[in-house]
Amino acid sequence: MLIIPAIDLKDGKCVRLRQGRMGDSTIFNGSPLKMAGRWIAAGARRLHLVDLNGAFAGNPVNSEAITEIAKSYPQVPIQIGGGIRNATTIEAYLNAGVEYVIIGTKAVKDPSFVTEMCRQFPGHVIVGIDAKKGLVATDGWAEISEVKATDLAKKFEHDGVSAIIYTDIDRDGMMQGVNVESTVKMAKASLIPVIASGGITNMDDILALNNTPETSIFGAITGRAIYEGTLDISDAQKICDEQSKK
Repeated sequence: MLIIPAIDLKDGKCVRLRQGRMGDSTIFNGSPLKMAGRWIAAGARRLHLVDLNGAFAGNPVNSEAITEIAKSYPQVPIQIGGGIRNATTIEAYLNAGVEYVIIGTKAVKDPSFVTEMCRQFPGHVIVGIDAKKGLVATDGWAEISEVKATDLAKKFEHDGVSAIIYTDIDRDGMMQGVNVESTVKMAKASLIPVIASGGITNMDDILALNNTPETSIFGAITGRAIYEGTLDISDAQKICDEQSKK
């Protein structure tokens, strides 16, 4: 299982939100590039970037900072979400050196868009499924749909989606532990690899996600825990690597 540090961008700075609320943010570093370097030096093998302004605006806002990170660390795959609503944006990110683009809101409102983007950009599309009490949230988590998270995952099972990032909104940024049960349920819903997100607080959460015999969780995104020091990326990745060899 990969331990994937999150770098959330708001107004060009690295921040963390609580339950996706833009008004409840903590600035952790003025330089996203320096923060990316810190996590890579700690052993991160992939980075998770989110354009928070873009998620609400519906188009990229912090693309300059994202491109700077991609160009500076070409050896580390980057996955980017927030405001990705058309092929032009996807192409621009991939040309800038980003490896994966995350389609969230558009995947709910226009599932055929995911299918088409997987055809145009094979191997580069991830679907972000953010849920509150099992229902998918859209538009920067501002709206709750009537669509079940697991049903949405099943729709894309044969489209060539590289992974599903499943976020439990109620846990995100709250340091209350990951929702293992709902994450496992998502992993069982389709054959697409699942990356867990939301609520990861310490090593106990990593072990719980990595020890699910009935399914396999591909990765775990962690934000506030690594910024506040309750989880060490290097130690967490080492344990996951050791368990994978057993």
